[in-house]
Amino acid sequence: MAVWTAAAVAAVAALVMILAAVRGAAGKTTIEPCAGADTCTALLGYELYADMKVSEVAALFGADPKALLAANALDFESPGAANRILPAGLPLRVPTSCACADGVRKSVSVRYSARPADTLSSVADVVFAGLASADQIRSANGLAAEDPDAPLNPGVMLVIPLPCVCFNSTDNNLPAVYLSYVVRVGDTLNSIATSHATTVTDISNVNAMGSPIVAPGDILAIPLPACASMFPNSASDYGLLVANGTYALTAGNCVECSCGPGDLKLYCTPTTLTASCSSMQCPNSSLMLGNVTAQSTSGGCSVSSCSYAGFVNGTIATSLSSGLQPTCPGPHQFPPLMETPTAASHGSYLTPSPAPGPGEAGGHILGSGSNISRANGPSESVSQAPLANHPHQIFFLILSLALYFQM
Repeated sequence: MAVWTAAAVAAVAALVMILAAVRGAAGKTTIEPCAGADTCTALLGYELYADMKVSEVAALFGADPKALLAANALDFESPGAANRILPAGLPLRVPTSCACADGVRKSVSVRYSARPADTLSSVADVVFAGLASADQIRSANGLAAEDPDAPLNPGVMLVIPLPCVCFNSTDNNLPAVYLSYVVRVGDTLNSIATSHATTVTDISNVNAMGSPIVAPGDILAIPLPACASMFPNSASDYGLLVANGTYALTAGNCVECSCGPGDLKLYCTPTTLTASCSSMQCPNSSLMLGNVTAQSTSGGCSVSSCSYAGFVNGTIATSLSSGLQPTCPGPHQFPPLMETPTAASHGSYLTPSPAPGPGEAGGHILGSGSNISRANGPSESVSQAPLANHPHQIFFLILSLALYFQM
């Protein structure tokens, strides 16, 4: 039988201590205390851990594929858009409804069916890219305390609590949508601020940070300037917010609303996604939704426009406005729609036990972050850091070193 040398024993002991330290690490998550049943529009920052179809990513979060593309200013009206294969590592913003549950803001609408070889750790760290911890998933589902790397029963349905905040959908008294961003290895507060066109001071204020230090697995609330709607409370899309430079679909995908790039005024027009839509003609006018007429006069420019006023009782509401402006407006400038990036090959997320790849939280990413803009906030709560649930690599490192010192 082989005899372990003192060096081998020391190496194993040191690495076991490292493993214990990593296991005890915790990521900080910005939370917003709340009461009541109101909700707001929020965004989840998600990195693909494998090549996935647009429809697969949407199904994972219970979102509409076209709405997912619209939230990322990707071409949502092209044929077959939902079946495009997105590359691993691609950062996306996933629209979600941020509710009040257990006294704090969170998204609790996502359900996940466990696959063969899934564990709480792999579901938290890989499938959902660190947006939830194994402990949070266990608590949300009333599961007994157990090894987070123990296989789950295939088919068991899990509630996945996801972080989000509303903060009255404002930032510095201006409309804002909040993005939940998982800090990756190599991130600094400065690089995060730069990639989202905001400032370190703004992010620090929103997240009530005592110091500008972030760690992998922390989840920050990033305020993005947005266009706010003025729909009546009776509208099913009341409170609609659209982040600057992006789109949102509403009224059963009959209407698309965009924000920017010239100003932060919501602009809505008909889509070509469905033919079964209610009338979009403005009352007492021949103008249709999105139409604008302008005529020069001796006193300036007479402008009339037909605007979207919400989806009320299954009907598209419109409003007509007319007025005199100093000059006639030019053609409306829409945010540019980018072609959907695609992968050469496709590894479906439905395959058992996916290996953490470039898209894993904390790993290298293939694309750049969202370059949307700007920045009062809450306290912090602690949840298990995504990287703390990866003992596998450390275990093999321990074993390799032990065998090496035995040779």
